[in-house]
Amino acid sequence: MMQLPAPTAISVPVQGIRPRQIGDTFGAPRGRDRTHHGVDIFAKRGTPVRAATQGVVVAVRDKGLGGKQVWVMGPAGQRHYYAHLDDWAPGLAMGSLLQPGDLLGTVGDTGNAKGTPPHLHYGIYGRDGPFDPLPLMHAASPGKR
Repeated sequence: MMQLPAPTAISVPVQGIRPRQIGDTFGAPRGRDRTHHGVDIFAKRGTPVRAATQGVVVAVRDKGLGGKQVWVMGPAGQRHYYAHLDDWAPGLAMGSLLQPGDLLGTVGDTGNAKGTPPHLHYGIYGRDGPFDPLPLMHAASPGKR
């Protein structure tokens, strides 16, 4: 994965959602001491969450702010973070090899999202830290903004 170039376009990881339906909340304040390191993609509970890129699952866990979450090491060593899942895909485990569109789990409200409308928090972390994934989603859907 490390040798592959970083993607210039990715699919929206929540099935049936278009980039124009996603608010750009990257960098928005979250409490007093942090900012939002991703985008929230709202959908009905149980909506499939799919891999935005190829990669290797490096963590499947239920802890912290993200609740039920999946971390994927993708091209160029970028880490893709899928959080607040209601549940994981059957058989998904550390070391699973993924292709774009593979099922990771379903939209939920776990972790610090408990009681909020169901959504996926999706973030990408590169060598220089987090960056906004929404422009990459728009790049995959030209003319559909």
